[in-house]
Amino acid sequence: MAKRTKRLTSPHEDRDEIRINKFLSEAGVCSRREADKAIEAGLVEIDGVKAVIGDKVTKDNVVTFKKKPVKREEKLALIAFNKPVGIVCTTDPREPDNIVDYINYGMRIYPIGRLDKDSEGLILLTNDGNIVNKILRAEYNHEKEYIVRVNKEISPDFAKKMSSGVPILDTVTKPCQVFVEDKYTFRIILTQGLNRQIRRMCEYLDYRVTNLKRIRIMNINLGRLKTGDFRNVTEKEIEVLNENIAARKKR
Repeated sequence: MAKRTKRLTSPHEDRDEIRINKFLSEAGVCSRREADKAIEAGLVEIDGVKAVIGDKVTKDNVVTFKKKPVKREEKLALIAFNKPVGIVCTTDPREPDNIVDYINYGMRIYPIGRLDKDSEGLILLTNDGNIVNKILRAEYNHEKEYIVRVNKEISPDFAKKMSSGVPILDTVTKPCQVFVEDKYTFRIILTQGLNRQIRRMCEYLDYRVTNLKRIRIMNINLGRLKTGDFRNVTEKEIEVLNENIAARKKR
């Protein structure tokens, strides 16, 4: 297989000169938002001069982060991981159960979004900050699908109430799709990602989640991936991902 580069996720972008926050995210240092905070804090330099937000760099510039040189990584890492319960979606090495140390990928990667410590299932990790922003932008309404088990029998009107919107966190959740699988299990497709959203929605309706598993992010499915294992997202999946993102932008 040919070497996978970040042109797969950004096939139409000119990569000769890019913004400094994008450079740092593509180098796997942090997300673009975190890069902007680091720049404002004076932690980033370009050719020995403190960077400012909006600066652009080329391959000829010397970029440092906290006085350490940073190189843009062109090789693409984009993996699908079946996260076990108990693993935390953080790159912070002070967290003993952090997701990066657990995977031990051999290349600097970070999770796209979050999956609660007490939840399991599909999460994507990458070294490409560009694809992170495309997937996480709330206005694109990308679908995420979950299988959820609760502590008591699901009532006849449960799916209707969940799907129409539930008041949590000083807002009302967006309409979503809910399908009852059996007496205690339902499947839900969300297009937003509020903090512990499904658990809070269930709690509002007097249910407690006993198991929550994410099985799909957009067109990428968990499939038969075993708990604790990961796989490369295929080039075909990336192609469809790009098509879906482009379609959302046009709406």
